[in-house]
Amino acid sequence: MGHGSAPIRCRSFHSCLHGASERQAASIAVVVASGIHHLGVAVEDIDDALATYGRLFGAILEHRATVDEQGVEAAAVLVGSSRIELLSPTEGDSPVGRFLATRGPGMHHVAYEVADVGAALDELAAAGAQLIDERPRTGLFGLEVAFVHPDAAHGVLSEVVSRA
Repeated sequence: MGHGSAPIRCRSFHSCLHGASERQAASIAVVVASGIHHLGVAVEDIDDALATYGRLFGAILEHRATVDEQGVEAAAVLVGSSRIELLSPTEGDSPVGRFLATRGPGMHHVAYEVADVGAALDELAAAGAQLIDERPRTGLFGLEVAFVHPDAAHGVLSEVVSRA
């Protein structure tokens, strides 16, 4: 800030954070996540990953299922009060299969819990976020899920989830 410049006053944290004017901030709803639901990790062998996470971090298997629509076998493990979702492709051409082929195993996405995935998608689109999913679909645990393109969140694939 230069000499004689007045400090920027924002109506809300979100309007300052996004550099929006008060009028812009009032016209764009902000997705309010209640917290991080899980961290998604792409793995080549889900049984090996389960054994490793259990041995190293005391992870306890919460739920395991194949999600045909996404071409993955997924296992949610609890580490204390936090959840990690291990993802192994059932098809090489699935999103996780392509991820492993180009990047190898590792951090895949961050999932944010929201009250309503459909409403969150509308709000994200109105805010200019590039979406992968324009409508919710069914994910692990029967949750409604949708993905937001990594370009919208500084290179991080993001997922919004809610109870169906």
